[in-house]
Amino acid sequence: MLYEKAPAKINLTLDVLHKRPDGFHEVEMIMTTVDLADRVWLRQTDDGRITIKVSERFVPNDRKNLAYQAAEILKKRYGVVKGVEITLDKKIPVAAGLAGGSSDAAAVLRGLNRLWNLGISADELAQIGSTIGSDVSFCVHGGTALATGRGEKIEHLKAPPNCWVILAKPSISVSTADIYRNLDLNSIAHPDTSAMISALKSGDYDKMCSSVGNVLESVTMRLYPQVVDLKEKMEKFGADAVLMSGSGPTVFGFVKNEYRVSRIYNGLKGFCSDVHAVRMLGERLNLD
Repeated sequence: MLYEKAPAKINLTLDVLHKRPDGFHEVEMIMTTVDLADRVWLRQTDDGRITIKVSERFVPNDRKNLAYQAAEILKKRYGVVKGVEITLDKKIPVAAGLAGGSSDAAAVLRGLNRLWNLGISADELAQIGSTIGSDVSFCVHGGTALATGRGEKIEHLKAPPNCWVILAKPSISVSTADIYRNLDLNSIAHPDTSAMISALKSGDYDKMCSSVGNVLESVTMRLYPQVVDLKEKMEKFGADAVLMSGSGPTVFGFVKNEYRVSRIYNGLKGFCSDVHAVRMLGERLNLD
């Protein structure tokens, strides 16, 4: 039995530049990992099959699951005859803009590389991950990075200044495809990606807070007023910066002073059951 941690990500910035000829959108986004993670166990089997056990009943346990696809692609590409039983203990909210499914797939790639002694480099694992989903490449490495292209081109950045992160997900699920379909590229305010990179390089917490931005936020908030309400409450309770992650609906807030954390957490718990107070991870995973 082998164990891998699959941390959630948040978007410090998310910009959409244009629609590509292949139908995907060209993005430019800065992502970082936080200490909210699914737990992934891998057990080798002799029957050659891939099976998935999931703690969360809304998560598929078949080929629709990105973790299954990760195992399947490694089996086929490297001619592995052994099977694997994958157990996912879900802690990251589902369909939340936190890359839970992508992080699970990345954890399976890392774990099976070890379990099956495949000797694949981290960069090659990330390239394989890009064929599964846009966020999987980033999740293979973790840490903090600028992602471009479809999200598969990764440039590693310095970890953010340390702080608390409050995550809150309203009791709705959002389709990423729907949000992109409703995005009007002619009327969006683009975040300042270079300002965020500068803030990370200098470790400037205040500049990081003032540089957050997500072009999908206005679309999701227009379609789901619960996200507007959640963002306003988090700002009112005293978070230093508040932003929606990915296509939503999870909203996160940065909090530097620990004494404020419980006040914001308890205030949000009063009307939203899915609330987490976690620390930044920000550093790349050790894949040696």
